[in-house]
Formats: sequence, structure tokens, C-alpha cells
Amino acid sequence: MKVEFPEKLAFLFEPARYKISYGGRGGAKSWGFGRALLIMGAQRPLRILCAREFQNSIAESAHALLAQQVDLLGLSAYYDTQEKRILGSNGTEFIFKGLRHNVASVKSTEGVDICWVEEARTVSKTSWDVLVPTIRKPGSEIWISFNPELAEDETYKRFVKNPPTGAKVVKIGWEDNPWFPDVLRQEALDLKARDPIAYETVWGGNCKQVLDGAIYSNEILAATRANRFTTVPYEPAQPVHVFFDLGRADKTAIWFVQLFGFEFRILAYYENRGFAWEHYLDKLKALKEERGYVYGEIWLPHDAQNELLASKRTIEQQTRDAGYRVRIVPKLSVAGGIDAARQVFGRCWFDEDLCADGLQALRNYRYEVDPATQQFSKNPLHDWASHGADAFRYFAVGIAEPRAPAEPVNGPNDVYARRRRERSSSTSGSGWAA
Repeated sequence: MKVEFPEKLAFLFEPARYKISYGGRGGAKSWGFGRALLIMGAQRPLRILCAREFQNSIAESAHALLAQQVDLLGLSAYYDTQEKRILGSNGTEFIFKGLRHNVASVKSTEGVDICWVEEARTVSKTSWDVLVPTIRKPGSEIWISFNPELAEDETYKRFVKNPPTGAKVVKIGWEDNPWFPDVLRQEALDLKARDPIAYETVWGGNCKQVLDGAIYSNEILAATRANRFTTVPYEPAQPVHVFFDLGRADKTAIWFVQLFGFEFRILAYYENRGFAWEHYLDKLKALKEERGYVYGEIWLPHDAQNELLASKRTIEQQTRDAGYRVRIVPKLSVAGGIDAARQVFGRCWFDEDLCADGLQALRNYRYEVDPATQQFSKNPLHDWASHGADAFRYFAVGIAEPRAPAEPVNGPNDVYARRRRERSSSTSGSGWAA
């Protein structure tokens, strides 16, 4: 078989456990990876997992790209392109999965010869920690392609700054693509003349210190300069306070914090989705057993006071019934909460390992772009980074709340009982199921 192929991606046909290609727009990374996999799959039977961090449907996967390449390579006689799989006549199989919050499905994927992680910039530490040991067949390979943005992104740190032993890492740009269209070439040159800093990231594939429109850009830079992303030990003498952002279809996010005078030590971060509240109570219990955490206050947003249809109990009550001291975060506008977060950021020390996914959310939390003006608006963008950032905002608002004397979990002065009486005529559902 004789086909056109970018010379700089020829390393894909050489054996290596890790094959990483990164760079700016127009380098033909996805095109080259897909073409190489189809060629290799036609030559011998392979089981190929095509993964992305977020994939809610097959339309968000590399399926369409591979189907197009099947036609362009003239391999329609070899491959049967089905709705959710692509099958080769020799037994080759392409399967497609999302990584984030799909742990059970990823772990159960056996016998993978090659895993291609496409658009890998936003893959979290948790996802990599699950995926890498899953691809364990002798001779198996992990292929990674992405456009970098932040040097502190987990994928960039793990595979470019500190690549695994024996990894093949290649930076590729539009100049390396012999089939790069003239119209895009002019776009790249125009941006280079107009905004050379933006060109370096968009087309040059070089990292920024912070994202454009990043809400906590100044705070992230200051914390980096002060080395406040580090190792933060747990001190048993102090309680661990826990701050939640709630979701089910969306993510539930949790920060674990200790207070030392005017200093906040951010010990850990956890997020997940698709689970009932018991899962998160079990997580608190597991961390108590694994790390010795002694809990202080559990801070919940206002929707934790909404009665659940399935149980007739609120998340607040379920948490109190589990033996925890619960406080509700005071109501404050999103803008006010962001200001509060900016105020406390300079007093925070983050465990860079145990908070890695939360820090990735804070670094990627940014403002929306106004479609009319193409300028950043005053509204935060709601995406995968929002939940960790919202939980951090609740931490900032809650931590500024004056401390009241501890109230009993149960009994005649039960806070929940009082609030339930106050709300008895106006309780609404929250979307959670017990």
C-alpha cells in the first residue's frame, strides 16, 4: 500500500510504548494518527481504543474522521464502518470511549493493542491514572495527540515536560504539513503579523502561562511564583473542612481544606458524576480511613436544602444523619463569589498532586466570549471546569462567614428540623435521586 503521509509522523510506524505528537493548528496530527492506525489495522488484526476525555456521543469521537480516511485511503473493502464501531475484515476493531467519569467502562476494556487519546490537552490526572495501567497487553502502545495551551496541564507535564522512558515525542506544526491549504497558511501569517503572542499558541504550539479570559489568571501566576502549588501535609491536630458543588447529570466537586490562622491548606480535590448522595458520603468515610481525616464542617450550597422526590429527605438532612456538622454557604452572586475567591487565593497552599484535577479546573475557568462582539463577557463559561471552580467559590464564601457556636446534629434544636418547618410549604426538587 502506497499512501501520502507526513514525514514527521513516520515515527508512528516504529515500536514504542508511548507515541506523542503535539503542536499548533494545522499540523495534520489527527489526520496522520487516524491514517496510520487504519493502515496498520489493515495489515494485521488490532484492537484499537480511540479515547477522548469527554465523549457524550459517538459524534464527539474520532469515528467520523476515521470513516472519512477509510474512503480516502481506498480501504472500504477492508473496513465495515458501523454506527459505533469500525471493523476490519481481518478482525481489526476500532472502539470509542470517553475517559472522564467512565472509569468502569475504561477498566473493563481488555486486549487493547493501541490506545489513541485524541485532543488530549484536557485529560485529567485521574483519567491518566486509570487509563495507563488498563492498556497492559504485551507490546501495547499509547498514542497521544493534542494542541498544548498550558504548561501545567496534566498531559503536557506528564508526556512532554517529563516523558516516560522510551517515549517518542514529536512537535509538529503547520510548516511540517506538505498538504497545508493556502487559505489557512494566509490565516496563520496574518495572525502572526497582527498578534504574535496569540500566533505562538494557536499556530506555533507553544504554551501560555494562563489562558485567554482566565478568571483567576493573576491569582494562578502569583501562586506559581510563590511556589504555593506544592506538597501540603495533613495535620491531624486540625479538622478538615469540606466544600461541595452539587450535581448529578453534571459533576459534583469537593475541596478538602484545613485552616491555620490566616492560611488555608488545600489538601485534596475529588469530583464525579452519575452517583447518588451515598457515594459522596462513602467517599468522605473512605478518606477518613485512608488518610486519617477528622472532619470539621461540611459546607453545602443552597440546593442541598431541596427535598428529594425519591427519599423525601434533603441532602442536608442525609449528611446530618450521617453524623456530620453541616453548614449552608451564604447566598452571594457569582461575581461576588469570584471576588471572594480572589481575596482568599493568596492565602491558599495547594497540594499539587492530590488537587491536580481541581487545579486544572481553576486554570481553565474562564469568561464566555460574547458572540456579537467576540470579546470576553462578564459571565463565566459553563463547561467541564465550572464545577471545581464553583466548589472553590463556595469555599471562599463559606470561609468568610462568621463562625457560630456548634449546633447539635439532632434533638429539639436540630438546625435541619427548624429549617424544614420554615420551608414546609415551599419545598422544590433538586434533580437528585436518593
